[in-house]
Amino acid sequence: MAQSNIIQRDSKYYADRVDRELAETLAIENYTTRQKFSLTCQYLGMEGHGSGIITQMTAKGDEDGTFWTMPFGFGFEDVREQDLILVDTDLKTLEGEGMSNPAQRFQMWVYDKRPDVNCIIHAHSPHVSAYSMIDEPFEVAHMDATFFNEDVAWLREWPGLPISDEEGVLISDALGSKRAILLANHGYLVAGATVEEAAILAVYMERNARTLLLAKAAGKVTSVPSHMAERSHDFLLSTPFVGASFNYFARRALEHAPDCIER
Repeated sequence: MAQSNIIQRDSKYYADRVDRELAETLAIENYTTRQKFSLTCQYLGMEGHGSGIITQMTAKGDEDGTFWTMPFGFGFEDVREQDLILVDTDLKTLEGEGMSNPAQRFQMWVYDKRPDVNCIIHAHSPHVSAYSMIDEPFEVAHMDATFFNEDVAWLREWPGLPISDEEGVLISDALGSKRAILLANHGYLVAGATVEEAAILAVYMERNARTLLLAKAAGKVTSVPSHMAERSHDFLLSTPFVGASFNYFARRALEHAPDCIER
């Protein structure tokens, strides 16, 4: 039997090597917050997350208590960098033309309780919306779902139209310290430390809801053991991987809508 020329090493060696090479070799585009916001909206629209004018996204502005958002009446597919408005914590417009979606009030409660959060995306994407109706928590049952390992909450009962402070308290309490939440009979919310992180969480929340529904229609779903998913979760949400993923989203968005950012 021929001797193998492959050197066998432990998993930590390869984990450290991947982390180092990602940081050294991946060039991350230096987009502004407004550009990243617009690129994210375009890509989410391409991915089918749009549900008319009720889709929502906010990102912190440069000044404390300010947030970029799209004007009410816009869907993800409409958003261009020049259309964005800057609002305060009371959703009053400070810059730009138009008003905020009044339902974004509950997001202010998330920002207030979570100073680590810099971007929130909320949508009624089709597969998450369908999954939200079956009275089951979001399961981590595939490698691509490990983004959400021990990191997705569940609000089991719909609190009603989220345009008042009561819904903000309920949703922010249910989210707790996690990055994502499944809202029963409603949709999803993701809360990212960056726009890029929120974007990738939103994309994979919908993709994994679709996969779960397909799997549940075929038979019993087997979840991934949490202790095995932990390393994958941390890798997929590492700064280099998130940045590379966002670069891909941005390229696709610019091919589709090259005028969505000002250059």
